[in-house]
Parts: sequence; C-alpha cells; structure tokens
Amino acid sequence: MKLKNVKISIIGAGFVGATTTYALMLGGLCEELVIVDINKDKAIGEAMDISHGAAFVKPVKVISGTYEDTKDSDIVIITAGAAQKPGESRLDLVNKNISIFKSLIPEIVKYSPDSILLVVSNPVDILSYVTYKLSGFPRERVIGSGTVLDTSRFRTLLAEYLDVDARSIHGYIIGEHGDSEIAAWSLTNIAGVNLEEYVRITEQGKGDLSFMEYIPMSVKNAAYEMINTKGYTNYAIALAVRRICEAITGDEKAILTVSSLMDGEYGLNGLYIGIPSVVGKEGIRKVIEVPLTDKEREDFISSAKKMKEIIDDSAL
Repeated sequence: MKLKNVKISIIGAGFVGATTTYALMLGGLCEELVIVDINKDKAIGEAMDISHGAAFVKPVKVISGTYEDTKDSDIVIITAGAAQKPGESRLDLVNKNISIFKSLIPEIVKYSPDSILLVVSNPVDILSYVTYKLSGFPRERVIGSGTVLDTSRFRTLLAEYLDVDARSIHGYIIGEHGDSEIAAWSLTNIAGVNLEEYVRITEQGKGDLSFMEYIPMSVKNAAYEMINTKGYTNYAIALAVRRICEAITGDEKAILTVSSLMDGEYGLNGLYIGIPSVVGKEGIRKVIEVPLTDKEREDFISSAKKMKEIIDDSAL
C-alpha cells in the first residue's frame, strides 16, 4: 500500500535534480515536491516549469524553497555537488563534494530528522558513506542510487542482443558505481534459464558469448560517452531514482542494487557499495549476500576495498 501525503525534497536543481523532479511528478509518487538549490533562480524556474504541467498528472504541489521548506520530508534526494567533467572519473570528485555535503547534510537533518536520505551525487558510494556518518541516521535510512542505473543499462544492452524485453532479464551490475563495477553473470537468467544455456538453446548468435566481454564495457563507459557528447547524464538516472522512490513509497520490498552499508557481508565493513538489497518504506530492509563465483567475489571485494581506501584517505 502506498504511503499517504508523501513529501519528497530534491537538493540540487541541475540536470539530474530537475529531471528527477519531473520523473517523480509523472510517477504520481507524492503530494509535494520541493526543489532546493544554491542558485535560487534556477530552482524557482525549474519548479515553475514543472508545476505548469499539473493539469496532466495526479495532484502534486511543486515548489522551490530553502532547507526550511523541506521540513518533514519523507524522502530527501541529494543530487547537489560538483559535476563530472570530460576526462574526470567519478572518484575525482571526492573531496570537492565531501566539502559540499558537510554544509548541506546538517541542514537536511535539522528539518527532516525522520526522513530517508537518497544520495545520487557522485561518487555515490563514497558520498553515501559520508552522508551516513554526517547525518547520524541508522544505516537503513541512508541509501545510495548505487548500480541501479548500471543494472538497467546492463539489462537494456543484453535485451537488445537477445531480442527480448529488458524486464524479462534478471541480472545485476554490482560493486562501485564506476570503473570497478562487476557484471554478475553467474546470477543472470532469462525466464529462469541460465544465460549461457539460454543462448545455447535459442542459438542466439550461434552460441557466441563474446557479448559477455563487450556489454559490461559498454555499461561501464556509458556515462563517459554521454559526458563527451551531450555533457551530462540525466534521463535514465532520474528514472532509476524514481524506481527507488517507488519501492519506498509503495513499501514494495523490491530488490534493487542500491548502495548499502556493508556490515559484515562478504567480510566487509565501514563502506557503502552497490549490492542487491530489499527496499521498502523503512529504507533498506535487508542487504542480500548473493552467491558469487570465486572470480566475481574476488572482483567485488577488490571494488569494495578501493572504496574503503578512498574513504580512509578522504577529507571526511
């Protein structure tokens, strides 16, 4: 059952923040949306533009405002921060965005102490941990968008190759939302059929499995390609954020590869990373320690340790 009188605030009115607001409005997930940005005129303009579509969607109030206007939000989505530039990795943004988060997280917590915090800003795994530490919130109420988008890209490209609906493909990208992410091929199936077996029985590509090399690379490099062409990414990540919010507001108990705090899973502690987790009205209900092959487990732990090293070396 959907939560009632839901209020969602979006911190950051840039490409991702504005598009996320629009996606949430279309989704009919809440009764009130608040956009906050250091550039107040930008937030005012985006809120006005989006609100003028009210005649075409379920009733929702869309406003711009200050942190005070976010008071008693059920979900606060954080998209604010320095943007990734051509030639930069997500991890290059670490200390710039930690500095920004040190100023905004206390303001969010002040006005919405019972909210769920959903971090989207990059590097999302690091900033989710930063948010967890700065907020003092329990682990279940601090979530990162993790590899939800990467997983959608993975399923989309695989669906194109196999010529099936992406929604019929079950598989995950796990680990860092970034260069060390991993395609968990051992968990990938179509209609319950192991991927390699599916390829064999359908004779798709005559059993050619070379796609298992190039599809993960295409997923990993997708953001770089878009940044080099259009300058940013916004649409698919906004839909990924909407999907997470749907799971929360609908108490779906959906399994999504959000960035979750590791607390002993895979022998890891003190870091956030993308892993299948059960998401509902309380936030992250459970982190699932999915079975991996030895190589996948080794790569996942390596990705996690990379996140941990950056946290330890950061300005937090």
